[in-house]
Amino acid sequence: MTTPKNNFTDERANHGVRGVTILGSTGSIGINTLDVLARHPDRYRIMALTANTQVERLFEQCQKYLPPKAVMLDPHSAIRLKEKVRKSGIAVEVLSGIEGLNTVATHLRTHIVVAAIVGAAGLMPTLAAVRAKKRVLLANKEPLVMSGHIFINEARASGAELIPVDSEHNAIFQCMPIGYTTGAAPATVKRIFLTCSGGPFRTFPAEALVSVTPEQACAHPKWVMGPKISVDSATLMNKGLELIEACWLFGVTPDQVEIVIHPQSVVHSMVEYVDGSVLAQLSNPDMRTPIAHALAWPERIESGVKSLDPFELARLDFERPDLNRFPCLRLAYEAARAGGTTPAILNAANEVAVQAFLDRRIGFTDIPRVIEYTLKNLPANRDNQLGTVLSDDVHAREMAGRYVTERLSHMSQGVT
Repeated sequence: MTTPKNNFTDERANHGVRGVTILGSTGSIGINTLDVLARHPDRYRIMALTANTQVERLFEQCQKYLPPKAVMLDPHSAIRLKEKVRKSGIAVEVLSGIEGLNTVATHLRTHIVVAAIVGAAGLMPTLAAVRAKKRVLLANKEPLVMSGHIFINEARASGAELIPVDSEHNAIFQCMPIGYTTGAAPATVKRIFLTCSGGPFRTFPAEALVSVTPEQACAHPKWVMGPKISVDSATLMNKGLELIEACWLFGVTPDQVEIVIHPQSVVHSMVEYVDGSVLAQLSNPDMRTPIAHALAWPERIESGVKSLDPFELARLDFERPDLNRFPCLRLAYEAARAGGTTPAILNAANEVAVQAFLDRRIGFTDIPRVIEYTLKNLPANRDNQLGTVLSDDVHAREMAGRYVTERLSHMSQGVT
C-alpha cells in the first residue's frame, strides 16, 4: 500500500502557501476553520491539528487532511491516537501535552495559529504562538481575560498579529479605523456596542431559571457551540468575558463598552465614533465569516456562507440586558473595572461552576453564586504577571470547588 503524502511533502508545490495550526480542531471553531481552509488549498496548508480527548474525531481529521503533526493534550488519548495512526499508515506524527501544543504553535512552517482551545488550557500555547511572531486568530477568550496585558505587550514586542475570531470582536475589528493596531486605543472611537443574542433564556422569568437543565442551557437559539460556551451564553457570562477581552483588544475602558441584546444575531457589533457615526458589521450568523476574514486579512476570501438578504429581515431588535436576571454579566463588569488578577479569578470560578452545573451538581442560578463567593473571598493581586495569574487561577479553582462541595453538602442536609 502506498503511504499518503502529507501536506508538506512537496516543498515546491507549497511556495507562498501559509501553514496553519489549529489548537482545538475538533470543536466548532476548528471544524468551521477546516471547512474554510478546504475551500482554498492553493493558499493554505494544514500544519497541525490538536484536541484534548476526542481521539476518534481527531483521527478522522488526520485521515482527511493529513497534517504533518497532531497533538492530544491528554497523554492517554495520545497513545490511542498514535496506535490508530500507526495502523492506518498515514504520515502523521503524534505529540502530547502542553509541550506538544507549544511545539506545533511555534513551528517554523506554521504562519497562522487558530487559538480555539476552550478554557484556561489554551493560555500557554497561545502565548507561545504570540512570542513566536505568528498571526494568532483568537477564538478562545480566556488568554486575554486572564492576562490581557501580557498578550498585548508580548504581541507588540514580537510583532505578532492578534486578530479576533469571535464574531463580535471580529466585527469590531472590521469597524475600526484604517491602519488600526490591535491593543491600541483609537482616539476617534467613542463607544463600542457589543451585541448579544440573549441566549436561550432571554425571555424567561427569573423564577423559571432555577429549574432549567443543562440540555436547555446548551440549546442556543442561533449558534452551534460546545457545552461550556453554550452555558456561558445562557448565563451571559460569555458576553462578560467578551467585554473584558474587548477592553484589551481595542484599548477601551469597561464603561466604553455597552452590551446590547440583539436576538436576530445579524448585527455582530457596532463602533461609535466621536463625530456621531456608528459603523456596524452585518452577516448571517455563521462563524465561517469571521474565520475567513481573519485568515486572509487584509484581503477577503470566499467562506461558503450564505449571502445576507436584507429583504428577509423583518426586523432588527435591540434591548438592554437585565443584570438582575443575569448577574454573571454584572460580575464581569465589576471584574473588568477592578483589574489585576480579578478577571482571572472570575474566569476560573466560572469554569468550575459551569462544569458543576453540566455535571448536575448545582443548579443554573448557583453558577453566579459560586463566582461571587470566590471573588469576595479570594483577594486579587494587583501584580498580574504570568506567575501570579496562574497561581490565582489555581487558588480560585480550589476555592470555587470547595464552595460547590460544601453547598451540596448543606443542601443534602436540608440547608440552603
